Amino acid sequence: QVQLVESGGGLVESGGSLRLSCAASGFTFSDYVMSWVRQAPGKGLEYVSSISRGGGSQRYADGLKGRFTISRDNAKNTMYLYMTNLKPEDTAVYYCAKRRYSGVSYLGYSDSDYPERGQGTQVTVSS
Repeated sequence: QVQLVESGGGLVESGGSLRLSCAASGFTFSDYVMSWVRQAPGKGLEYVSSISRGGGSQRYADGLKGRFTISRDNAKNTMYLYMTNLKPEDTAVYYCAKRRYSGVSYLGYSDSDYPERGQGTQVTVSS
C-alpha cells in the first residue's frame, strides 16, 4: 500500500526558510517521478515542482525556481523541498505526490497523472 508522509511544515516569518520531507513506502520509490503540489486556503491545487527518478532533473513552477529546491534520496525513500525567501503567498498545505506510472521520465504535471498524495503539511508564512 502506497504511503506518502509529509513533514517539516510550520510557521515562519517572511524571508525565512523551511525544508519539507516526504517519506515514501509501499512502492519502489526510485521507479517514479515525484512531485510537490500545494493548496492555498480557498484555492485549488497548484503545481510546485517535480523531480526525475534518479534526481538529476528537476522542474519548477514559474516563479519558484531560485527560491525552491527539490531533491530526493532514493536510499532513504525520501523526497525534499527546500524553500527559501518564503513569502506570505507561499502559505498553503504542501503535498507530495507519486506519479501514476513507473518508468516515466516526463516531468510535466497534471492532476490526473498524480492520483496518490500524502496528507499534507501546513506551511504558514507571516508578513
